[in-house]
Amino acid sequence: MKKDYKSGFVTLIGRPNVGKSTLMNQLIGQKIAITSNKPQTTRNRIQTVLTTEDGQIVFVDTPGIHKAKNKLGEYMVNVAERTLNEVDVVLWLVEPTTFIGAGEQHIISQLKKVTTPVVLVINKIDSVKKEDVLPAIAAYKDVYDFAEIVPVSARNGDNTDELVKVIMKYLPYGPQFYDEDTITDQPERQIVAELIREKALHCLQEEIPHGIAVAIDSMKVRNKVMHIDATIICERDSHKGIIIGKKGNMLKKIGSTARYEIEKMLDQQVNLKLWVKVKKDWRDSEFLMKNFGYREDE
Repeated sequence: MKKDYKSGFVTLIGRPNVGKSTLMNQLIGQKIAITSNKPQTTRNRIQTVLTTEDGQIVFVDTPGIHKAKNKLGEYMVNVAERTLNEVDVVLWLVEPTTFIGAGEQHIISQLKKVTTPVVLVINKIDSVKKEDVLPAIAAYKDVYDFAEIVPVSARNGDNTDELVKVIMKYLPYGPQFYDEDTITDQPERQIVAELIREKALHCLQEEIPHGIAVAIDSMKVRNKVMHIDATIICERDSHKGIIIGKKGNMLKKIGSTARYEIEKMLDQQVNLKLWVKVKKDWRDSEFLMKNFGYREDE
């Protein structure tokens, strides 16, 4: 290994929907973080690993920092804020606008409590004219002393190589934490659950708030086929009907789109069976949240 090898932990923060998961997937080059146009889809700290010749970056994707509305919300905020002090670099993703709203102000107030270097990443530069990016940079420069400011497009990869160089600059010298071929430390079951949840959110569009969780009941390989039984948990009986759909059509659609993604990820044939259960107010029950993998001690 090179003498001047660098390694460290980086977290991505930002308002819901700013493109954190898309950026993570673009940098790693594989679908890991779920992407959806519904806010707060990332619920667990997804650790993904980017290994280059110069170093290794371990990304810890936090749930969005926002004001909590229920137990799940509080858990997500606590995880996000605690992570800021535990990493080597904080990447704050924002949109290319000069308007710094209440949500951004809340994040600024959290950042002022930490000593970690903060790199401002202005995402979605493909959605505005080039000359509109400079005023956004100027506006943010006035509110916080950033280590660096890097404009990117997470969707098409513009300037993401430059972002990797900037991150490396602020990482300490150190050993590789993971093998070259490690991409995530998330157990397969958890990633499969997230993929099913992503597909459910996509298929259901605006019909159901994001109060759904997915529990993997079993994952077993038989005759070279991965057999997965999973349950989609929702909060209301009316939601259950929508998820199943007329003659079970919606559940079939969720199942087939999820199966396609899971087969790509596992690189093997998958037989996926889905059920739907109602657990009222699961987001306010600590026991049920622990059951679905949201643990405070992680």
